[in-house]
Amino acid sequence: MPKLWNETIEEHRRAVRDTVLEVTAALVAEHGLRGVTMSRIAEGTGIGRATLYKYFPDVESIVTAWHERQVAGHLQELTALRERPGSPGERLTTVLAAYAFIQQRRHGHDAEIAAVLHRGEHVAHAEQHLLRFTSEMLAEGVEAGEVRDDVSPVELAAYCLHALGAAGGLPSQAAVRRLVQVTVDGLRPSH
Repeated sequence: MPKLWNETIEEHRRAVRDTVLEVTAALVAEHGLRGVTMSRIAEGTGIGRATLYKYFPDVESIVTAWHERQVAGHLQELTALRERPGSPGERLTTVLAAYAFIQQRRHGHDAEIAAVLHRGEHVAHAEQHLLRFTSEMLAEGVEAGEVRDDVSPVELAAYCLHALGAAGGLPSQAAVRRLVQVTVDGLRPSH
């Protein structure tokens, strides 16, 4: 087949897949995970059930694919913030604040959805990536004299990620900003 034809087919498949993910996410938000069926998804996307089954075997696989895309997007967002100009400490604070706000936004998932979303291998991989990513930023901050050097960057990264995970239970953006400030204050050198 000609290259243009293959590219067009791939674009179409990607568009169908993206539509399925978005429609499913909206249906789950509206009806809960148990209230979503493959028939409902097919109807919402405007494709036949047989076509839908060519893309995904069940609702859970669609929700998992949607979550994988969300996680990848969050990691890209944090990476872009890390690449911005500024001192290591400034960039670290920006990244940690963004991470905390991501935690606050994701708090809206109910327990049933969270159980499905957070048991996948992609989550464990993303958590390891995030720990390594944060450790590297902290090491840059140590080298610049902006982050304490009496605790290893890996331990500090675990501290930051666990502390900022609490943002999921906070009611306001102001509360999240205060939590970020307390966390960042704990990273400062004592001299």
